[in-house]
Parts: sequence; structure tokens; C-alpha cells
Amino acid sequence: MRALSKKAHKYHHQSITQMPSTPVHSSFANPIFLLILRFIMSELATLNIMYLPGVGPHRAELLKQELRIVSYEDLIYYFPYKYIDRSRIYTIREIDGSMQNIQLKGKITDLRTIGEGRAKRMTATFSDATGSVELVWFKGLKFVKGSLNADHTYILFGKPSVFNGSINIVHPDIEPYEEGKPRIEAGLQAHYNTTEKMKNKFLNSKAIHKLLHTLFINYKGKIPETLPAYLIERHKLMILDEALRTVHFPKDNQTLEKARFRLKLEELFYIQLNILKLKNQRTAYTKGHIFGKIGDYFHHFYNEHLPFQLTNAQKRVIREMRHDMGSGHQMNRLLQGDVGSGKTLAALMVMLIALDNNFQACMMAPTEILATQHYVTIRQMVEPLGIKVSLLTGSTKKKERQIIDQELRNGTLQILIGTHALIEDTVVFNSLGLVIIDEQHRFGVEQRARLWKKNAQPPHVLVMTATPIPRTLAMTVYGDLDVSVIDELPPGRKPIQTVHYFHNRRNQLNRFLRQEIDKGRQIYVVYPLIDESEKMDFKNLSEGYEYMKKAFPDNEVTMVHGRMKPADKDAAMAEFASGKAQILVATTVIEVGVNVPNASVMVIESAERFGLSQLHQLRGRVGRGAEQSYCILMTDYKLAEETRKRMEIMVRTNDGFEIAEADMKMRGPGDLEGTQQSGLPFELKIANLSRDSRLLQVGRQMAEEVLKNDPLLEKQENFVLSKQLKKLARQKINWSMIS
Repeated sequence: MRALSKKAHKYHHQSITQMPSTPVHSSFANPIFLLILRFIMSELATLNIMYLPGVGPHRAELLKQELRIVSYEDLIYYFPYKYIDRSRIYTIREIDGSMQNIQLKGKITDLRTIGEGRAKRMTATFSDATGSVELVWFKGLKFVKGSLNADHTYILFGKPSVFNGSINIVHPDIEPYEEGKPRIEAGLQAHYNTTEKMKNKFLNSKAIHKLLHTLFINYKGKIPETLPAYLIERHKLMILDEALRTVHFPKDNQTLEKARFRLKLEELFYIQLNILKLKNQRTAYTKGHIFGKIGDYFHHFYNEHLPFQLTNAQKRVIREMRHDMGSGHQMNRLLQGDVGSGKTLAALMVMLIALDNNFQACMMAPTEILATQHYVTIRQMVEPLGIKVSLLTGSTKKKERQIIDQELRNGTLQILIGTHALIEDTVVFNSLGLVIIDEQHRFGVEQRARLWKKNAQPPHVLVMTATPIPRTLAMTVYGDLDVSVIDELPPGRKPIQTVHYFHNRRNQLNRFLRQEIDKGRQIYVVYPLIDESEKMDFKNLSEGYEYMKKAFPDNEVTMVHGRMKPADKDAAMAEFASGKAQILVATTVIEVGVNVPNASVMVIESAERFGLSQLHQLRGRVGRGAEQSYCILMTDYKLAEETRKRMEIMVRTNDGFEIAEADMKMRGPGDLEGTQQSGLPFELKIANLSRDSRLLQVGRQMAEEVLKNDPLLEKQENFVLSKQLKKLARQKINWSMIS
């Protein structure tokens, strides 16, 4: 079979260029060989793009390097990013310099080269029955001269402009016109993203379009369907072969929308099908420790040592987690809650349930600052209960680490809190029953997997984030997890007041900061840069630190940034946390893991440099006490429209989920913090999570319908779904099983 496949590939280039008019070589007459060839040609993923007429080895290498296109299928699934309507042909008399791209039909005369060296250019006169315009080229002059013929009629496409009182068109797109012959570029013309390197090798958008035209002309077989017939019929979808041909060569807008609907919906459907099927598999095959007992630790803490009354939201999520851990199935839950909403207390309550059932619990945080903060907070809260809690980080000394390892193995250490150090192979638990991962988007999936496998029977898993995740993204990246949301602030907390100041209000800001310091409050001042950048005219940390010391000579000012040694950073943070320093000048290193309830003002300098989610995270460093807190966004007066919108949103709302949705719409899902690392199960090639949220809902409903009747896709009618999932999984490693 392998030898025949090689032979088929050897003759593939010859065979497709001969179809259908030229008879195939007589050696192809063997019916078995023809069957094998047809099979290979139906497997578009196996056909090397090098053998497509017009490509060859050099272009194939360029397509591979620049666009990751190596097969016929890769090219077919390289979708246009826009379409230009080329259905209308104007007359020259109709056009003027204010118009966008237009299309003309006429002849070229007076092709001539002007100037020398860098000033060298080529011009021509383009005429129809109503008048003429001048064409100008500054690049590719040799190619232009060799490809144009004065006796031929051409279709021209370009942007008219006015120079010295006459209309000209610079670097027009030109194609020969033959009466009665169909044009590739007629109607809606697809445009494809290419790179400078490709354009320099004449592999631009138009060249990509021509290659696709060649592919579809020569590939006579139907592109195999990737959805079962019952789904296509039920949802009235265009068949795949028609959809793929239409999306590259649309007849009209209506047909194009039907094709795009089919392809987008399929893409989102398979992501949801993959996630939900894996969830079904985990439920079916992965048993969980049964935490059937709510004992002394939980009750004693709840009745005697709660630091404040639980909100209804906290009670709800604790109930949801109790139910998971008593079900006999492994808990895999995502706990979302805005900064200061009380996620840590809810997580501790769940740890106590694990301890009541004679299991150990651990919590992993992304930084030493955050891990230490969790350790101090939790140790203080459980100290009256006699619970043994330890901290393990990269800074833990060898002797202390040996004690931790020993106590972990014999079970006397009940709660371990730490950083990446927890996932090292030398860390062995006696009976790990619960894993909690805080700010989990900061960890790679493989790191989380190693912690997940610390027990023979997987522990229950709770992942937490203070970064609100838009609903569409949560359904996709974390769609296999059950989601709990703490959507209330603890009693006594006041909403943070946010204002936007331009730099010319600096004196007013300083007066306000002095008033807050006089009340006994503390101030954060955050800068985007550490050192001055020649390319960016923004305030930097070093300048800001010196300025604050001069502006507030009677107050202690300290500084923290990411390049400091850990000991120096910890010392500066301790100075601020203790109240000795009234002002902390910092970079975004304080975005996560700093808890100073007495700090009431967050000043964000050059706020235009930050995204919405990051601004919201920084704002969450204040508002942690009972006093009124403030966030002040300082910017230059000249702002882009999108930046103004960001500032307006921050001033208008404290709702992290509203901010996350707005951020996703403005920046796109791939730019949001953590989404690239967490990754989608499969790459999106045509759908967009921020624009196609409604389709995502439809795709999820489709997946739920399918799996309701066939949870593991074992029925014959769903064979194509199972096959396609396996194919997609080969293209990208799927980590959805790992929380």
C-alpha cells in the first residue's frame, strides 16, 4: 500500500494537469490503482502543496515557513480576511479622485520608463471610449514591461487619485480580458493575508487566489463531508464542498454568508463537542474521593472563627463544591470572583472538608508574594484549630524543606501552600485529596498536569481566577469545567470610585493624595516602564520615584519592580504593608498578590498603556478595607478613540465581567491575558469568539444534543464526528482533560 501511494504521488502532478481532457497514462488503467489514487486524492491533507501547478519546491517552502501551508487541505482552509466587490465596471468618465477602489476595462498605450536610480518609474495611458487615465509603477518595472501588451484589452482595479490636476492610478491590479471567458476576479473578490517576504517573491493575495482556483479546477472529487447528514439536514447547513468553494469564490453576499455560517458553526461545534465529550469520559471513568463527612474542622471554624459573615454567593459556591466532592466523581471546578470577593475564604472552607475526610490539601500560586500571602492568611485563620500548614517555594531552605517532605509523606502536614516548587518530583503526599490552583492562567498546562497526578487516584481540583473571563471564552477554554462565580463583595466594602485625569491636573491630584495620607491612608502609584525608552514618550518608574520623593518630602516613599532581587523586593513590600512607607511606586509586579487594606488610592500613570483587564486588576489592589477607595487614571490629553473608550468604561463600571467582555470585543480573544497559554482545543481559522458568540451558543447546543444520545460517540451515525475529532486532536495536542 505504501509503495503504491508513493507511485501515486509521483504521478500526481502529471495526472491532475491532464484531467479531464487528456487521457491518463495507460499504467493507471488498473482499477485497484485508480481506487488507491482516488483515496489519496480524497485525503486532501496528504497531498503536498508542492505538486499543485504554480507552486513547486521554492513556493512550497515559502508557504510552509510563512503560513504553515503544507498540503492541499491547508490551502483550502486558509480563509480570506475580507472581500471586495468587483462586480461593477466603471467608465473613466464616471470616476474621480475621491473614490475608493474602482474597476475599469480598456487598453494600454504609451508604456514608458521615466527617470533614473531611485526616481525611476514606469507610466502608461489607460483608455476606454470615454477618456483616459495615467497608470504609474515604482516597483517590479521589468515584470510590468514584459507582461503588458498594447493590443490587448485589460480589466484594471485600483484607487484613483489626483496629481497635477489629472487622475492617475498607482500600482493597479491588471488582468487580461477575453470576451466570454469567465474571470477569476469577477464579483466578490477574496483577499488573503500574506507577508512581506511572500510579496517580494510575487506570492501576494492575488497569487493565493489563483492557486486556489487551480486547486478547485483540478480537484474533481467532492471534498469529504465532516458532519453527519442528520446534523446538516436538521440545521439546514450548506454541504462542506460547496461551502469551501463558495468562501473562496462567492457568487454573491447571500451565498457567501451561508458558506461562512456553515464553516464557523462547524469550527465552534467541534470545540464544544471535544470539551463536552472529554467531560463525559472523565465523569464515566475518573472516580473521585468521596468526601462524605462534614466534620469538626469545618463546623468549628464556621461557628467560631469566621473572620466575617459569608456572603450568599460564597455560601452558594461552597455548596456547589461540597456536592461535587461527595458525588463519587472527581471535582473539576473553576471559581471566578472579582478581586476582594472572598475566593480564598471559600477555598479554605473546602480544604477543611478535605481534612475532615482525612485527606491533605495543597494550594499553588504563581508567585512567591502571592503564595506567602495565602500562607500567612490561611495559617492565621486555622491556627486555633491546630492544623499544620507549611509554605514551600524556591526560597525554602534545605533543612526546612526536608522537614516538609517528611511531614508530607507521613501525613502530619495537612495543608501545603507554595509555588511551582509543589510540582517537583521530590514532593510526595501521603493522601492528597484536593488541589487548588490560584490565578491558574499563569501556569502552563503541563505544570498543572504534574500536580494533578500527585495521587494514584486523581484529587479533586479547584482552579481560581480573579481575572473575570468573558462567557464565550469560559465556554471554550474552560468549557469542560463546572463554573462557580462569587458575584458579591463582602459586607462593609464600598465600590471603588474611579476618575480619569489628564496630566495637567497633577497639582490637584497631589493635594488629594496629601489629604488621604493625612487621614492615615496609603497610596499606590503604578508606572508601565522601569527605564526611559527612546521610542516611547511615557513617564517611567525611575523618574516617578524621584518626583514623588520631592513632591512628598515629609512622607516615606518606597519602590518595587520586577528587576529587583527578591529580598529587596520583599523588604520594600514589607515596608509598605507595615505602614512605615505611605507611598509605593511600582510597576505591574503588584497586580497580583499584594493585600494592604489600608491602601485607599491607586494612581495609574500613563493609563493609556494598559489594557482594560489589567487596569481592572490594578484597581483591585485598593478597596480592601472599610474606607472609601479611589482609582485615578492619568493620561496624556491626546488619546486615540479606542483609548478614550477604555477610560470611559473604567470610570463607568466596577463590574469585572462587563469589563472582560468589553476587553475581548476591543482586543480579540487571542490577546487577553492567559488565553494563549491556556489555549483553545483547536485552532480557529474562520470563527471569532468575540464576534461569533451567538454561533458558539448554537454550537454548544448542537454538541449537547449529539452527546445526550451518544455520550462517547460510539454510534455508527456519529462515526464521522469521532473521526474528525481524532484528526483535529492530531493537529494540536488537547489539554482539556487537565484543569
